[in-house]
Amino acid sequence: MNKFLLRALVLASVNIAVLANAQFFRTRNRMDKLEDFDEQKFSWGFYLNGNMLDYRIVLNPRYGTYGNQNLVTSKESTSFGAGLIAKWRLNDYLDLRMEPGLQFAQRKLMFNTQYNDQYQNGTLTNDPFVPIPLTDKDKTREVKSTLVDVPVLLELHGHRWYNSRPYVAAGVNYVVNLQSNSDSTDDNMQQVFRSTTHNFAWSAEMGIQFYFNKFKLTPAIRGTFFMNNEMVADNATTPPYWASAISTLQTRAIMFVLKFE
Repeated sequence: MNKFLLRALVLASVNIAVLANAQFFRTRNRMDKLEDFDEQKFSWGFYLNGNMLDYRIVLNPRYGTYGNQNLVTSKESTSFGAGLIAKWRLNDYLDLRMEPGLQFAQRKLMFNTQYNDQYQNGTLTNDPFVPIPLTDKDKTREVKSTLVDVPVLLELHGHRWYNSRPYVAAGVNYVVNLQSNSDSTDDNMQQVFRSTTHNFAWSAEMGIQFYFNKFKLTPAIRGTFFMNNEMVADNATTPPYWASAISTLQTRAIMFVLKFE
């Protein structure tokens, strides 16, 4: 279902571009639409988006690698989300936008860390432990996330070209993961993967705004990259098969957005 939604959004963006070429960029018998829309001090709207999410992983050199082999890998996934738009006009070239939204994600982490049995007698960073045979269930973590994403973006644009206007934007995000399990006393030993609840990210975006008779439609592409480490360490008595193998874990996402204002 997520892949279908993502493809639908991409196809919609392509169709909008074709429509724009036919409808907005012709100069013959052309009428400007929503001429005073961008003169408003404040404006509102909503958006729908499809996402491609993955993790940026920095492995622990002792527990996360074996020779030239990475013992922990991730698999990207597609997902969807929606949110609201609040825009504050600063001047003819700059707008300040806040776009709080709800994003749904499910990613997969694979732990091929049975090699860490060699450290069962303990190291400077890990106490001795009793090795366990890792099952397929132990080696895979399905990480489900419900993200409350609050980006604040500064938008830079030029003047309208007929009924369209390109723009670029950049800013910072505050992201709350409602399924982080950060307060859980269970950890990967009990099949519970823990990550941070409160996170910060930066975003960059580009798109084209199209003006219709009643509303403004904006297809855009946005990249969002977490700045903090999301990894929560396992309990001290848990063998170094999971969290100990990862030094840094950070979400990165590419979003295909359709905005309606």
